[in-house]
Amino acid sequence: MQTTSQLHPTYYFSSRSSIRSNGRMKLRGWNSSQLSFNGRGQSLRFLTPIRKTRLFVISNADDGHAYAPVIEEDINTNHAPSSEPETFFSKWSPPKYLWRGLSVLVLAGQVIIRTLKGKVHWRNTLQQLERVGPKSVGVCLLTSAFVGMAFTIQFVREFTRLGLNRSVGGVLALAFSRELSPVVTSIVVAGRIGSAFAAELGTMQVSEQTDTLRVLGSNPVDYLVTPRVIASSLALPFLTLMCFTVGMASSALLADSVYGISINIILDSAQRALRSWDIISAMIKSQVFGMIISIVSCAWGVTTMGGAKGVGESTTSAVVISLVGIFMADFALSYCFFQGAGDSLKNCV
Repeated sequence: MQTTSQLHPTYYFSSRSSIRSNGRMKLRGWNSSQLSFNGRGQSLRFLTPIRKTRLFVISNADDGHAYAPVIEEDINTNHAPSSEPETFFSKWSPPKYLWRGLSVLVLAGQVIIRTLKGKVHWRNTLQQLERVGPKSVGVCLLTSAFVGMAFTIQFVREFTRLGLNRSVGGVLALAFSRELSPVVTSIVVAGRIGSAFAAELGTMQVSEQTDTLRVLGSNPVDYLVTPRVIASSLALPFLTLMCFTVGMASSALLADSVYGISINIILDSAQRALRSWDIISAMIKSQVFGMIISIVSCAWGVTTMGGAKGVGESTTSAVVISLVGIFMADFALSYCFFQGAGDSLKNCV
């Protein structure tokens, strides 16, 4: 014959008194943290937090009956640790600009490693190369032509007064090759291509398409980031050379047609002033600028949060940071490439 143990509830209405039911359950007061259940042939004892309850009786004006709302206070009376102790860094999160800046460095390292290992999606790279190169030629050449003509107006006016007409071509050639062509081309590409990169990857990030690539077994860095970085690094040097050529041609035409300085004089002066290192430095600069534009734009895209608003903010921020990075890198590279006193204009006077 089997017997079963039954547990009956005990109700408390004061802090010291208790009501027992059949002697099978015993609770020790409000201020005790021990709870014991006694059954036939077995006894269980364990610690439990005690919950204090305050009872207030308020008359109800509607039906005349009283109702008693219960207000519970959770107090841990057994002095057991409820959670881990809070530290200074438990609620601290890094600023957005900090972890985004670190993501640029991490992404750049991943691109370099994956490229050296040969894990590049070449079909996507060719598509991005066509997008960055041929489809950006028109706006780059147009911008370079008008920048060249604007600088020609300033140089020719001042140099003519000094009787240095033969130095105009050399000054324009040095200005275009060393600074104007790579910087202007990079600014145009940052506004056109960098914003597109950030918007595309940001939209893919907020719509979880990058997670889909991971589920399908494809690395998003190989498929999305590396092709864009390679395409920008290869296309910008050629765009810079084309912009340099168009800028010099527009300057020579304007000087000949408006100020009466022969095209042959300008071209001969440019040939005397230019050296091979000037062209090489312009290509190196533009390649570095292309890497900055693509990596910053992709990093800002893959760290986008907040839906459509976040995509817009990431796109704007990516272009701004890219331009700042271009100017900083231009200063650093110019300082490294062109130190000391120059003598390029000696042959143009």
